[in-house]
Amino acid sequence: MLATLWLLSLSLPTLWAQILISCAYKSLCQQALVSGNDVVLQCDYPKALWYFSSILGEDPFLLSSMPHIKKLPGGSLQLTNPQPSQTGLCHCQDNDNALVVEYEIDFQDATALHVTHESLGQEPLQNETLRLGGHVLVFTHWEPWQDCNRCGGPGERKRLGYCYIGEPQEKPVPCWLYLRAEKARHSCTRPELQVEACLVPCDHVKEINQPYFIFDIYQLGKLTNNMWLTCPLASIYRPILWEADNIPLTWQSQLSSQDLDTILEPSNGGKQLRVFQPAIYKCFVQQELMARFNPVPFPGTAETLREEEGGPHRGKGKTQEGKASSILKGLKLLLLLGTVLGLLGVLLKIFHPSQGKSSDQVLLVK
Repeated sequence: MLATLWLLSLSLPTLWAQILISCAYKSLCQQALVSGNDVVLQCDYPKALWYFSSILGEDPFLLSSMPHIKKLPGGSLQLTNPQPSQTGLCHCQDNDNALVVEYEIDFQDATALHVTHESLGQEPLQNETLRLGGHVLVFTHWEPWQDCNRCGGPGERKRLGYCYIGEPQEKPVPCWLYLRAEKARHSCTRPELQVEACLVPCDHVKEINQPYFIFDIYQLGKLTNNMWLTCPLASIYRPILWEADNIPLTWQSQLSSQDLDTILEPSNGGKQLRVFQPAIYKCFVQQELMARFNPVPFPGTAETLREEEGGPHRGKGKTQEGKASSILKGLKLLLLLGTVLGLLGVLLKIFHPSQGKSSDQVLLVK
């Protein structure tokens, strides 16, 4: 049933997993976003024609369906894994070449994301003044805090900050829309991700604004080094929580180098988790369980799945695994010892025949 729901979701508009950018009819909207994170630009015209021109001043060209660009049935444009090179103007028009809506988007480089945690005393980027034909102020424009990623216990929440440049008496503009063809790179022209601790009560009458589903993923094979897990419907623009054997994985632990068993990927806000140890991993989006992963089948997996609501500690799981490994090694040693003793017995019978029997014996080997 869950597999059917998953397949059904693939055929529906993918707005659940992506941020939807909207703009008033026949208006131009400027927006800064983080590269590498999917987004949908809204245009409510089923037969919409989309044109794109980059910040380098190239002539507009018609956007057709490509692996990373797709026009949705209602006319909106879906951008998958957008890159900084796609910074520019997206123009939506109808069949009569009339403007429907325009978006000037600055996809700021996620690989340069500056991540800080308030509880660790880490500081965000400071405002700077640059001389670009005149003095301009480079600063971070902060989005509102997202919801806490956990309720009923200590959690974390995050907010995104985008690089903006402001001139005196002028409206600030996202950095690379302002710099255009400027080749110089400045350390201050980076997007930011800030995290802080939060504690909110659980609302049992919580209204669910979108469909969601739960499924288990088992990947057979031995976990020899590491692997990436991806939380479905997660996004850097939404609250995300990962757990390992019911123990929350936090940005604070990662940024302070306390947790070396897992790595939350900063560039997508923790949508992906890199794991190095077997465990039962679960991810939550907006406090709703989205997926449960079991990277490898290890001894006690079935029991762990049945008992996971009881909250076994990660250390306990490692201890049980260690005991099972010790028992297995002991059995292997006993089996090897028995084989050696059996071979010795055969050799003794060959070279030292029993008394009372003729020494002229022949050993037949088939």
